[in-house]
Amino acid sequence: MRNIERGRLFEVPSGVPVFAQIPLRWRGAGALAIIGRMSSSNLDAILIGGGHNGLVCAAYLAKAGLKVCVLEKRGVVGGAAVTEEFHPGFRNSVAAYTVSLLQPKVIRDLELEKHGLKVVLRKANNFLPRPDGSYLLTGAGRTRDEVAKFSKKDAEALPEYERRLDLIADVLRELALEAPPNAMSGGWLAALPELIRAGKLGKRLSALDEQMRTELLDLFAISAGEYLDRFFESEPIKAVLGFDGIVGNYASPYTPGSAYVLLHHVFGEVNGVKGAWGHAMGGMGAITQSMAKSAAAAGADIRVGTGVREVLVDTAGGKPRVTGVVTDKGDVLQARAVVANVNPKLLYERLMAQAVVPAPTRERMKNWKCGSGTFRMNVALSGLPNFSCLPGDGDHLTAGIIMAPSLDYMDRAYLDARAYGWSREPIVEMLIPSTLDDSLAPKGQHVASLFCQQVAPTLPGGKSWDDCREEVADLMIATVDKFAPGFKDLVVGRQLKSPLDLERDFGLIGGDIMHGVLSLNQLFSARPMLGQAGYRGALPGLYLCGAGTHPGGGVTGAPGHNAAKVIVKDLR
Repeated sequence: MRNIERGRLFEVPSGVPVFAQIPLRWRGAGALAIIGRMSSSNLDAILIGGGHNGLVCAAYLAKAGLKVCVLEKRGVVGGAAVTEEFHPGFRNSVAAYTVSLLQPKVIRDLELEKHGLKVVLRKANNFLPRPDGSYLLTGAGRTRDEVAKFSKKDAEALPEYERRLDLIADVLRELALEAPPNAMSGGWLAALPELIRAGKLGKRLSALDEQMRTELLDLFAISAGEYLDRFFESEPIKAVLGFDGIVGNYASPYTPGSAYVLLHHVFGEVNGVKGAWGHAMGGMGAITQSMAKSAAAAGADIRVGTGVREVLVDTAGGKPRVTGVVTDKGDVLQARAVVANVNPKLLYERLMAQAVVPAPTRERMKNWKCGSGTFRMNVALSGLPNFSCLPGDGDHLTAGIIMAPSLDYMDRAYLDARAYGWSREPIVEMLIPSTLDDSLAPKGQHVASLFCQQVAPTLPGGKSWDDCREEVADLMIATVDKFAPGFKDLVVGRQLKSPLDLERDFGLIGGDIMHGVLSLNQLFSARPMLGQAGYRGALPGLYLCGAGTHPGGGVTGAPGHNAAKVIVKDLR
């Protein structure tokens, strides 16, 4: 077993085997016994999953003086935010691939820059090549003029659109770092803190005028397409902005609720620039490595190659309480708190005996909607692609390159995926991070991230992604080749991650990068369910800190930050 302690790796001896029979009351469903090594070291908290939120939570807990152990199934920490060599000499961010939503407070509190994190801005935000040879290139100081190429009316409407979204995003930025009001049973004394929290929320929302409060309500309920139609008439700007409404969202831009997904992706910032997107030097793994170093420096014990097989529940006295975990090696670890940084559906349906999970939670998880329609590719390139509409090198190659020229195109892609399993004309966003970070590829060569949608999380007709992966990857490459002829010939290596691969490799059920759809019934106080919005799980001693809690998905660190505040308060 390998641990990270105070920023360094060292080998941990396996210890002397101790044969012990675990009391049946800890096993929930009446399983017999586990024979293996029993390890208990008076831990305060065990973190299940060393993804970025687990590391953030562990770092805050350790800084508060608690004894913390992080258990990560894979051989490296980071979850979906990791950098790996996928072809000889070529490294890239394997799953998560770009930076914006990472909370500045988390960066400051955990001193991530001190521990090696450096984020640089893209030279342009987004590049939308179009089949007719035109293009839209957005970014600081250029968006309005670019939009005017297609519609002067839209260029004039853009500042008001941005003003409104900025006002609402500012409120959401504040709410992202707080637990939402948590509906709960009990008397007035138990409910009082939640009433106070609800009052504070109301005070924040009152900072918005009546028109903006109505607009905020609309953004939670209507589609991205409907919202954008209120401001714009030309397709290019609606396509660039509307793409954010389907990122990690298996839906059409005309699906009700997709306007909130759009909003969710615009309340980030990079290096103090609101709404900007950037690149972590060294890839997304640089973020989680800096988090791991911060947590280790504070005293957290981080164990890789150590998954959790089951969460232990003590049912003595008829009052079930979570007391620890059994690792996939058969070791037993006990702690005052078990903190799950996994999809809540995975926690409650796979890691806990169903007999000990309360019936309302079982029913909620049965209906917990997952699946983001995502197919990830990393490709090694012998050179830079050459786009027909804007040939040669330039700022556009540092941007998010969106190959989906209209909202109607995105709508058809979704309908196709539902009918056939994947869209015949897919949506592809490509980033070429080596244009900003030459450490990722050999000199003169490049790596590209392809974030591809729409694909069905589960294929129709009993087909398996294992049988269709290569065919779909070829289609994605061909899609890029339409806009940048010769792209296919530049590809010297590729790594493919279907929804099934994302689930197997990272625990993303249905390939869901959000740990649950960002729909109105799965947001805020209902994330993951009423009564558990405050990061406390279904049983005493159990907590949640992953993207399946408020404020949701993306590499934010917010759920880990918020959960840590609750856990520290409870344990003290």
